Amino acid sequence: MKYASNNIRNILIAGHAGSGKTTLTEALVYFSGASERMGRVEDGTTISDFDPEESKRRASLSASVVPVEFGGIKYNLIDAPGLFDFEAGEYEGIRAAESVLVCVSGRSGVTVGAEKAFQLARKNNKATMVFVSKSDLEHSNYFQILEDLKIKFGSSICPCVVPARLDDGTSVYINLFSQKAFKYESGKQIQVDLPDIGHRFQGLIEAMSEAIAETDDELMEKFFGGEPFTTEEIVEGMRKGVKDGLITPVFCGSAVNMQALDMLLFNMEKLLPSPAHAEGIPAENADGEMVELHCKSDEPTVAYVFKTVADPFVGKMSYLRVVSGRVTAGMSLVNARTGDTEKLGKPMFICGKKQIDTDEICAGDIGAVAKIVSARTGDTLCDPSRVVSLDAPVFPQPSFFMAVTVAKKGDEGKISSALARLMEEDPTLSYENNAETHQQIIGGLGEQHLDVVKAKMKNKFGVEIGLEAPRIAYRESIRKPVQKQGRHKKQTGGHGQFGDVIIKFEPCDGEAILFEENVFGGSVPKNFFPAVEKGVRLAAEKGILAGYPVVGLKATLLDGSYHPVDSSEMAFIMAAKLAYKAAMPEAGPVILEPIYTVRTHVPNDNTGDVMGDVTKRRGRVLGMEPDEDGLQTIIAEIPLSEITTLTTFIRQTTQGRGWFTREFARYEILPENLVSSVVEQARKLGNLDESSDD
Repeated sequence: MKYASNNIRNILIAGHAGSGKTTLTEALVYFSGASERMGRVEDGTTISDFDPEESKRRASLSASVVPVEFGGIKYNLIDAPGLFDFEAGEYEGIRAAESVLVCVSGRSGVTVGAEKAFQLARKNNKATMVFVSKSDLEHSNYFQILEDLKIKFGSSICPCVVPARLDDGTSVYINLFSQKAFKYESGKQIQVDLPDIGHRFQGLIEAMSEAIAETDDELMEKFFGGEPFTTEEIVEGMRKGVKDGLITPVFCGSAVNMQALDMLLFNMEKLLPSPAHAEGIPAENADGEMVELHCKSDEPTVAYVFKTVADPFVGKMSYLRVVSGRVTAGMSLVNARTGDTEKLGKPMFICGKKQIDTDEICAGDIGAVAKIVSARTGDTLCDPSRVVSLDAPVFPQPSFFMAVTVAKKGDEGKISSALARLMEEDPTLSYENNAETHQQIIGGLGEQHLDVVKAKMKNKFGVEIGLEAPRIAYRESIRKPVQKQGRHKKQTGGHGQFGDVIIKFEPCDGEAILFEENVFGGSVPKNFFPAVEKGVRLAAEKGILAGYPVVGLKATLLDGSYHPVDSSEMAFIMAAKLAYKAAMPEAGPVILEPIYTVRTHVPNDNTGDVMGDVTKRRGRVLGMEPDEDGLQTIIAEIPLSEITTLTTFIRQTTQGRGWFTREFARYEILPENLVSSVVEQARKLGNLDESSDD
């Protein structure tokens, strides 16, 4: 069924893992009558968690779209993962939604996942609503949660529905708008007589009224005059306050036992903005000018790709939020990023894993199209008459890296193509074929993230891999100058081989290999200078301690000799290598390790723990500066070999609030006490070449 944009609500359901997001989504589908039975997360039977890995792990691993049609309104619910390793789902979903429903567990309270979801909503200027799930449980403490919400989310928190318990233990819910109480039997609402609601919940009702009053000057006058608001004024004041971010309404209920879901749906319709009533969306046109897009079906088509799914059988599936115009089969749209024109196949609506063919996806609605070749997450698809691009999303950067090992010989070539497909659907996944260590390195947001990647490689693409700690690409250098002769002489019948050089080797700044010549009197002809330089550079590809490339080396050719018949380029290459081998042991050789600049974003209370940990990792703190979201940024330099477990430490220390980025800074001398282990590892890897070039 097609819906006008004013009858659509696009809502991201976000919050901490285990707060009841998927169960709420499932309950709303069942409540609307769209399914005959309600699936359970514990059984792996929910509409949202349809991926085999999600069913196996009993947790959402990616954002899924589940439309709920009820009372003439289409609610496109985007169920986002709560596990921090998979927070890409929140970043994808928020770009397709006008609103965020933050789910808070009545048992666990306001956890980090709820905080991060609220901050993400505010950062993206999205209308926000809170649902306290599991409110019927005996140990649920709604009023404590309400206080915590006010402390952590600020004065915008406004209770709208509160739970209570009758003498017989029955859970009831009080609608503060109407000041009526309801209980639920098999999901059906039954009004109950709960005397003196106005007096018992006077403080909450006044708080709600004051929040409504602050949205309009006339309502403020009415409030201070002691005059009650009409139902229309309450709804309009709340709607405006939610849209402007002044009010965050709080509802509650039980998804499992189908309690108060009707009040939630009613208020999602009344209070949350539709695509038609949302603010105009800024975009950049082909001339680099900012324009504003509006959700109208008669405007040129603009569709935003907010999610990509790589299916080995169906092919690539692009999830679209139609910003303006409409998407129909056979139409040609321009990818604003690439300039390519794509002819679209049949559009479809998505409900979990179910694909429902449709003639068109209208402005404001969400759907999908298969096999758009050039499209990737974050792209804008446009009518050729108006090519514009929306801001590309910024996803969390990978911070946990592992090297891939192949379980089955012959699968090496399949790994890169399979990972490329997975990277299409997961913007927080990275892949690099490291030419130095000869390892394939994948990066993600944590150990669990890469474990799921490993499982998907096997299940989706039939490639079985293992994961191990990546090798470190060390370097070698020298600390003092040494001058040595290299003489290469061989007689094998006929022409012989003769090259003779005296070279001064010394350290230099930077990571380059510098070559100069300072030869007088033609002892080495100029035409052999390039061969000497080539010999030095070839020799420097392997240091003498652990076989790693040498950097920061200056070689100056001072003298030598030659034979008019037997000298050749190859002879002088060999002579230069011999001079290098003779000089290196006396030049104070050292192993260098890569140092990274790490910017760690953590709450103020955790700065001491993180600074102490930096020291334990042989790092040094360079400074600290305030960050957004009330965090502090600690800037430090840490050896790469010590960063591997930093993701887990930051996650545990900050309960998931913290994160970090890393960037290569330079190489530094490896401490003497660690040299032997690096040399031993190099020997096991076959880095050391004991053979001679003679």
